[in-house]
Amino acid sequence: MPLPLTHDDPHDLGPFRLVARLGSGGMGTVYLARSAGGRTVALKTMHARIASEATFRTRFRLESDAARVIGGRYGAQVVAADPLAATPWLATAYVLGPPLDDAVEQTGPLPEASVRALGAALCEALGRLHRSDVVHRDLKPSNIMITAYGPKVIDFGIARAAGAERLTHTGSAVGTPAFMSPEQAAGEEHTPAGDVFALAGVLVFAATGHGPFGDGRPADLLYRVRYSAPDLTGVPAALVPALTHALARNPAERPGIEELLARLHDGSGQFADHLPDGVLAMIGARASEVWRVTPRRLPAPSDEPAASEQAPVATGPSRRGLLVAGAGSALGLAGIGAGARAWLGPQDPSPTPPAYREPKPGPSVGAPPRRKLDSLWQIQLGGNDEGESPAVPLVVDGVVILAPGMKTYGIDGRSGAVDWSSTAADIWHLASDGRRAYRIVNFRHPSRSTYAVAPLDTATGKTGRPETDLTDSRGRLLAVQLLGVSGGTAYLAVCQRDTVKRYEREMPWNVTAVDLATGRKRWYEPVPFHPTDSDDLHFLTATVAGGRLVALQRMNDGTVRIVARDTRTGKVAWDRPLAGAKPEAVTYPLTADGKHLYLGVGRLRALRLGDGKQVWEAAGTYGPPALKDGVLYVVQEGTGLAAVTASGGERRWNQRDAHGARTALTALPVIGSRYAYTHSRKDGVLRAVGLTSHTTAKQYRTTGNRFVADEHNKVIIASDAHFLAAFPLQ
Repeated sequence: MPLPLTHDDPHDLGPFRLVARLGSGGMGTVYLARSAGGRTVALKTMHARIASEATFRTRFRLESDAARVIGGRYGAQVVAADPLAATPWLATAYVLGPPLDDAVEQTGPLPEASVRALGAALCEALGRLHRSDVVHRDLKPSNIMITAYGPKVIDFGIARAAGAERLTHTGSAVGTPAFMSPEQAAGEEHTPAGDVFALAGVLVFAATGHGPFGDGRPADLLYRVRYSAPDLTGVPAALVPALTHALARNPAERPGIEELLARLHDGSGQFADHLPDGVLAMIGARASEVWRVTPRRLPAPSDEPAASEQAPVATGPSRRGLLVAGAGSALGLAGIGAGARAWLGPQDPSPTPPAYREPKPGPSVGAPPRRKLDSLWQIQLGGNDEGESPAVPLVVDGVVILAPGMKTYGIDGRSGAVDWSSTAADIWHLASDGRRAYRIVNFRHPSRSTYAVAPLDTATGKTGRPETDLTDSRGRLLAVQLLGVSGGTAYLAVCQRDTVKRYEREMPWNVTAVDLATGRKRWYEPVPFHPTDSDDLHFLTATVAGGRLVALQRMNDGTVRIVARDTRTGKVAWDRPLAGAKPEAVTYPLTADGKHLYLGVGRLRALRLGDGKQVWEAAGTYGPPALKDGVLYVVQEGTGLAAVTASGGERRWNQRDAHGARTALTALPVIGSRYAYTHSRKDGVLRAVGLTSHTTAKQYRTTGNRFVADEHNKVIIASDAHFLAAFPLQ
């Protein structure tokens, strides 16, 4: 239940006005807050008394990073954050639903169908984390919020990258004892298999109302987790085999996330259809409650005790009413709700938290630790504040343009000096035709705020005159993606909605081509609708080649299709499924020439741009290919770098050393004059493979996981979520 603000709580943090307290504890305070435009968020802050400690600041930053990785579909979407401020803060979407422990406590254990649907959705959420090499480490009922569209995983306060250095001492157990894995309880490494164990424990709780190892003192729980068999009393018989398998004491004996998902649910039906009416009523109550909260502030303490204020209690709507209320999430409703207590730590015994004290100005102390790397230069740009993946640098005429979230930066590729920075621009709002850079800008029209395409001066960061107004009579412009620029034309995906139909479940996406010389829209064509209950990008990547605008598009069922449009008319020339592709794994730049599109998802293949017909394919599993002088350079699983002719797919050579087997399939190779550069994510190494020797000649330590060539300065630009670095390109 929201509580009034105290007399010395700040009125604002960042761009948000504080409305109420959601809770306070040993780590900090969580507020209900609203932006100037009315968006409701949950805003976390850290207590001033611990904000000066680097360990806590690092943990706060890592929590922000992990929340961005899981995204808004499976977690509370990060709206904005400033982990380096004197008082660090993090604003996330306000989740319309109760935590799982509250739902089970108030409505009773969930039926088997609900448990299966819940488990399958949580498998998808954890899978997204694990594919980004992040483990949660504290999955428990209070960290899972139940919404009409699916569960959302929150509280990443002790999440970290798999294999990363610990913030705690070796041998110490960190997490919640009742849902720890045996290896975590022993203070050992917590891998994705540990999250599988915790997930099984959560599902036992959902089905029975008790955890698999009971309750009691932490020491007793830790002992039972390590040495006792789990208690599955009350678990539906059909679920026992899968949960027993996932609760195996040996991590190697547990199923993977994908296997567990397949054993739990077939994916049919909407999530809300599997929930009991009591849980739906709780979700509806949360949806209506957030609009009833009005700002209240307690007076300063006096000699006479003051009566405490209470926020109004909302009542739950019918099942039909729930669905109407749930539609409000499309309008920017957001938050973390009662799950705040999981992040806050031990709760204060009194309803009035400790007084807030404004911290004194001083330098930030929360920068991530700088490793000694082999780069020519390395800079930190503050982290990826908006996107869910590291931003891909855009290199134009020796200037590296990067938009990690809150700002756009122009960096000298030779020295690493930041030449300029400008206001926020998502990386999807930047593109280049190889000679000039362009960006999407937001500007004030006499009657409204709108978007336009404008040239970007790479030397100064200044934006030129907007070329065209992208808003028209079709309705409000909700989102814009700059897909590419070629031949004096900008190609964009735009989402516009008739304001009269603002509660529709579908997002009307369209593709348009804009003549950059005249500002005129050459054509405007619809694409398949995309649901509003997902904030994932519909267009994953795109390129312009051979008279085609080719895009990989995420379909509503989660599959990926290749859609090629005629650049003259915008009409679909051909489209075909990209079998086996996972949307989050195909966001790299596409490789094409004037005749063919080259793909390395699973098989390596060439598709004819004219009609989409397959010209050739190579057996095996590959990463994305890079093209230079008629040769494709691509990493093959288990082998390493390979060179293949683009015209017919004939193999020219394979990497001939043992390092090749460790090469990642997730980054495009970078091709120089003497070496091709590949990345080993497991080792944290960038390798230079000789184009004549076909063996590893040089190795560079790096934290980067996206790499592009800066031919002008003869360097490779490497980026991750926090750092930008340069390595020799030879």
